[in-house]
Amino acid sequence: MSERYPDIFDNLKNRVREAGLLDRVPVRGSIEMILIAISTIAVLATMQMWNPILMGLALTVIFTRSVFVSHDILHSQYFKNRTLSRRLSYPFSNFLICNSSSWWNKKHNINHHTYCNVVEKDEDIQAMDGAFAPQIKGNSPFIRSYKYFIFWGGLFLMYPAFIKNSFEYVIKHRLYNELSIMVLHFIVIWGSIFYFLPLTSAITVFVTLYFTLSIWLSLGFITNHLGCETFTAQESKDFSWMELQMRTSRSLKGKAFMHWFYGGLDTQIEHHLFPKAPRFHLLKVKKITMEFAKENNIPYFETTPLLAYKQINDVIGKY
Repeated sequence: MSERYPDIFDNLKNRVREAGLLDRVPVRGSIEMILIAISTIAVLATMQMWNPILMGLALTVIFTRSVFVSHDILHSQYFKNRTLSRRLSYPFSNFLICNSSSWWNKKHNINHHTYCNVVEKDEDIQAMDGAFAPQIKGNSPFIRSYKYFIFWGGLFLMYPAFIKNSFEYVIKHRLYNELSIMVLHFIVIWGSIFYFLPLTSAITVFVTLYFTLSIWLSLGFITNHLGCETFTAQESKDFSWMELQMRTSRSLKGKAFMHWFYGGLDTQIEHHLFPKAPRFHLLKVKKITMEFAKENNIPYFETTPLLAYKQINDVIGKY
C-alpha cells in the first residue's frame, strides 16, 4: 500500500457521518422528482406555444436533471429500500430519457464504482478500444489515427449511444418490463411532439435536444476520470478503497452553479468515496474531505473544468 495514502478511510467516514451528510434525503429528493414531472407535463402541454429550439433546450434541461436524479436514486441516495429505488428510477431513466436502469446499475454502480479505472474491469476506461489506458493504448490503427476526431466528435452522440446500449442490454437480458417503458418514451413523448407540431418544428426539437443533451452529459462525464491514473487489476489489489477512489478520480473547482451544472459530478472524489451520500450534501462532504486530505498529507486531485478538458486532450495525444 502506498505510504502517501494511509488506510484511514474510517476516520474520514466518521467525520462525514457525524456531520449528518450520509443521511438520505427522501423529502428533498421527492420534491426534485415532482418538479421534473410537472415541468415535463407543462412543456408538452404547451408545446404549440414554444419556439422549437427553445422547447428543445427546455427539454434538455429537464432530461439532464432526470439523468442526475435517476443516477442518485439508483445509488440509494433518497431511499434505503433498493427495490423502491429501482422502481422509482423507471419514470426518470427508462421513460423520460430512454435509459435502462438495469444497464446503468450494472455498468456504473457495480462495475465502474467497484473497479474505477481498472483497465481489465472498468467498462468506461475500455471505451475507444482502451485508447486512454496507458497499459493498453488501443489496438485499432483507425482509432489511433483519428482519435481526436472520434473522441471530440463522439461527444455529440453520447445520448443516442446510451439509448442504443440500453436497448441492447434489455433485449439481451429479456427485461421486457423495462423495454416496454423505453418504447413508451418514443410513443408518448416523441409521438405527441410529432403529432401536434409541424414536421419541421418537431425535427428541430428532436435535433436540438439530442445534440445539446449529448454535449451537456459528455462535458460532465469526461471530467470524472479521464486523465487520472489507471491500474491493472493486479496493481489495484495493493490499494485501499480510499486510495483507489482518490487516485482514479478528479473533482472540479466551483460552488453552487458548477455543482448544479455537473449534477454533483464535479465532486467526483467525494461521490466515489461515498456513493450513497446525497448529491445535495456533496459540497459539504468535499470541504471535510479536502481538510482531511491536507491534515494527512494525502494528494487531492482538483482542477478547474477548463484545465480538466486540457488534461484530457493531452492524454488523447499521449497514448
